[in-house]
Amino acid sequence: MDRLPHLHRPTKDELLAAATSFWQRLGIRFKWFSIRSARPFNTDDISAFVSWILFGHILWIILGTTTFVSLAIFFMNTVFAQETLAGWVGNYLTQSSGVKVVFESAIVPRWNDGVISFKNVFVSRRPGQGSSNVTKGSSANAAAAAAAASAGKPDRKEQKDEDTNYTQYDVSIDTVNVTLSFTKWFNGKGLLRDVEIKGVRGVVDRTSILPGDPTIDPKSYRHEHTTGDFEIDSFKVSDVLLTVYQPNDFRPFSVSIFSCDLPRFRKQWLFYDLMSANMISGSFDDSLFTIHPRQTHSHTGLSINEEDGDHSAWKKHSRLRIDGLNIDHLNRGVEGPFSWIHEGNVDIVADIMFPADQDGSIAKVMSDFYDRMEATVAHNYLHTTHQHDTSDHHDEREIREENEEDKRFIVMDLRVHLNDVRAAVPIFTRDLSYVNNALIRPIVAYINSKRTFIPINCRVVKRVSEFDGSWTVFDSGFLDDLSRETYEAFARDIVDDGARTRRLKKVGLWTIQLAAQALFIGLAGQLV
Repeated sequence: MDRLPHLHRPTKDELLAAATSFWQRLGIRFKWFSIRSARPFNTDDISAFVSWILFGHILWIILGTTTFVSLAIFFMNTVFAQETLAGWVGNYLTQSSGVKVVFESAIVPRWNDGVISFKNVFVSRRPGQGSSNVTKGSSANAAAAAAAASAGKPDRKEQKDEDTNYTQYDVSIDTVNVTLSFTKWFNGKGLLRDVEIKGVRGVVDRTSILPGDPTIDPKSYRHEHTTGDFEIDSFKVSDVLLTVYQPNDFRPFSVSIFSCDLPRFRKQWLFYDLMSANMISGSFDDSLFTIHPRQTHSHTGLSINEEDGDHSAWKKHSRLRIDGLNIDHLNRGVEGPFSWIHEGNVDIVADIMFPADQDGSIAKVMSDFYDRMEATVAHNYLHTTHQHDTSDHHDEREIREENEEDKRFIVMDLRVHLNDVRAAVPIFTRDLSYVNNALIRPIVAYINSKRTFIPINCRVVKRVSEFDGSWTVFDSGFLDDLSRETYEAFARDIVDDGARTRRLKKVGLWTIQLAAQALFIGLAGQLV
């Protein structure tokens, strides 16, 4: 073996010099870069390459989900017809959500903005659309077909089999820009990360909704969280105009959103996230409304936080303002003074203080973990010694934990101005906790006597947990709280007005007495 000549291993330069074509030189460079040799690839090398390719693609999907999907859309639009991909996506959305989706334009990625863009999308929710197939087509034709279907008489068999007690709509959207996140989808928070919607036109039809039982608790209508409910990090909407049709022959009215910017938009906290928006401007039944950060003269947002107390307790201060809202939007489905007013409009200004988010730091998480571990160990120890006492301590601990999680409140200072209102005594009144039947007639008389302008100031304090699953002012209980606080404000005003009247009578009587005494003294002096 020692007499065998030493084999010379060719170097990279020698191999490149011996190559005769571009592809040979490219193969030599790749092999030298990957395995530092010109030998053929073996099984270990191939498995390593496959592993690195799979790992790279997985990492790419996790970190750059939007880019990965954009490339997939680009190649699919190149290989297949553009309407094929649009039909696949539309069918998936239709079958999974029961909402009919029609794409007039192809789904295309926008490389400059890093988003996936949908153009001219028609979305419809009508009976019998959950199993229909969707293809690329004209949104105008789809809207016309939906209008014709809604105007015609529905099939009795279909109406009997399918529940139609829900809000129906036909909406055309000009542009939808989305970015995707694999991490959010893996954590059960939906695939969407950022959403921007522009140009929405359509009809929202609620005439098919049956009247509910007035004795049912509004909290029962709240949404129950399910895995996959969207939690969008940034949601922007502009140029929205919808016509709303309400049940019970209520007049149609329009809802417009000029611009909307939400820092986050969650399905489970939909109404709460709408109130905590960065900015919303629009109109509701021709009444302008805005939501914006509260501003005061000579103070910034930080100064407002410090002025109101501990700046760490409040996350933000917002102001909600709506001018000239017709009173018939507030007196439907509620009890109290608003249900007694049947004419006029109202101006509402609400300063809302939102609490700070729960501490999600590592220290807080570890502290909660150790507290739960200590409680579990103590529970097991007490269970072996005092079984009956353990259940009591366990219940007390659960109540204490619930109270600790429910310490955050949202505070709303409201200024309500009633303009040109007219009230009437209700014919039937239910036994409610905050309504005193003896004050109904004085409140109605007070409203009618000062009908031109009635200012009301009140404060509503609600736990943040009451907005969990809430989508409207009804199921959140906010409308009932506003009616109750308005009733109490009216009761205070009546008492103050009565006291003021008594004081004026006393002052008037005292003035008359003094005048009479002065007159008699003067007459007596003249006689003398």
